[in-house]
Amino acid sequence: MAGPDELIHQSLRLRIMAALYAAQEVEPLEFTRLKAIVGATDGNLGSHLTTLETAGYVRIEKDFAGRKPRTRALITPRGATAFRDHTNYLREIIAAALPDIPPD
Repeated sequence: MAGPDELIHQSLRLRIMAALYAAQEVEPLEFTRLKAIVGATDGNLGSHLTTLETAGYVRIEKDFAGRKPRTRALITPRGATAFRDHTNYLREIIAAALPDIPPD
């Protein structure tokens, strides 16, 4: 059994990665939308996004929507792989604890 990804394992970063993973085929998530989804403050979300960006798991895009500055986040291919590996690790733990339950 592989181990957890310690960067993703932290609960807020796990929620961030899950939201970005789910949105990856649609579009980058705007900072305010991501903040609402994960229930974070501006500073807390910004700090965790910086950690994930430094690891190469997310990319931050800054541009303008009309005249307003806009910050968006998206998961990178490396981040998507790390997220899948981490969720597989969690599934393995569940399967080991509950061997009579069939996998999804």
